[in-house]
Parts: sequence; structure tokens; C-alpha cells
Amino acid sequence: MSSAPKHPLSDRFRGFLPVVIDVETAGFNPRTDALLEVAAVTLTMDENGYLIIDKSFDAQVQPFEGANLEAAALEFTGIDPFDPERGAVSEQAALESIFKPIRKSIKSHDCKRAVLVGHNAAFDHGFILNASERADIKRNPFHPFSTFDTATLAGLAFGQTVLARACEVAGIEFDGKQAHSALYDTQKTAELFCMIVNRWKDLGGWEMVLATRD
Repeated sequence: MSSAPKHPLSDRFRGFLPVVIDVETAGFNPRTDALLEVAAVTLTMDENGYLIIDKSFDAQVQPFEGANLEAAALEFTGIDPFDPERGAVSEQAALESIFKPIRKSIKSHDCKRAVLVGHNAAFDHGFILNASERADIKRNPFHPFSTFDTATLAGLAFGQTVLARACEVAGIEFDGKQAHSALYDTQKTAELFCMIVNRWKDLGGWEMVLATRD
């Protein structure tokens, strides 16, 4: 009895599921500065082999005990960490609400684990890893060091490394008034990543690589 075929996405990124992440924070140091917002966009592949957006998730996060809150960072993001209307939850609750659907998506796409996609991905990756450690989360779905950085990819594909400018050159609508919301920036980063990957496919890159294996 033959087994069911694997999802085609499982072969595209060495068994990793790309998941787009953006965080909003109260500073630049992931060990000392508060994580305030986190958003994730999972991706899938259509019947023609094109990467597309699947689902979006986000959470408002309470500063962890003793967290540093840089005034300049809060002014930049416009976030009041202690606004009761934010509906913020603990780092553990926020991350688990994001990680649970990511783990489900990994399984449904026959992948081994997730790989974080971010605009300047090292920043987001550092905050996710450190918050996971503080929350004592044992099943972090993300690869511990590999990431896909859309700032680098956009620099190659469109000659721009700033998210808004890269989207403009790529023809992706970008509303500066909604920027620096974790969910909005994640969705735009996901659009940009999908466009770059799919353009490479259209240029014959992925199929060309596969052909050399045969």
C-alpha cells in the first residue's frame, strides 16, 4: 500500500516551513528589552507551485518582569505597554498562541520545523528565542539559527533594503500609517517574500536547480 504523497512545500526549503514573523519591542536588546507585539504569517503552496499566504496570527505582549522600556522605542512604535485596551498577555501565552498553529502547519505540510522569515530577520529571531527561553517553552518550532532575511533578498531583487521602499519598487501597496504594527509589517513582509520566491520560479531558477539533480 503506497503512502500518501508529501506536500510539495516540504521539498522546497529543505524540509523547513517558512513562517514570516515581525515583533515590536521596547528596545534593541532581546535579553533586556520588552517584547510588546508579535505576529506570524504562515505560508503554503498552490497547485502550480507558487508560494502564497495562508493564515495570520498576532498577540499583544505584556512586558516581562524587570524588562527595560526605552522611551525612544516606545515613541517610535506608538505603543503604550500598560494600556489596558491592548489586551496584552504574558510572553508565554502570546508565544504559545502563535506557536500552536505554526506546529499544526508544519505537520500539515510534511515539514520538519519552521524557519523564520523576517525583514532584518536576526532582530526578530533574537527576540523570539529569548522570549521563548524566559517563558520556558520547550517546543519552539523555529530553527535555532537559520533564517530568511527579506532585507537581503529585497536588496538583491529590487535594490532596496527598507521594507516600505522594497514594497514600492515591487508594486506592493504599503500604507506608512499602518507601519510598525507587527501584524501589518508581517503581512507586507510575507507578500514581499512570496513575490521574490515566485519571481525566481518564473525565471526558471527552481526548476533549473531540480533539473540538474535528474
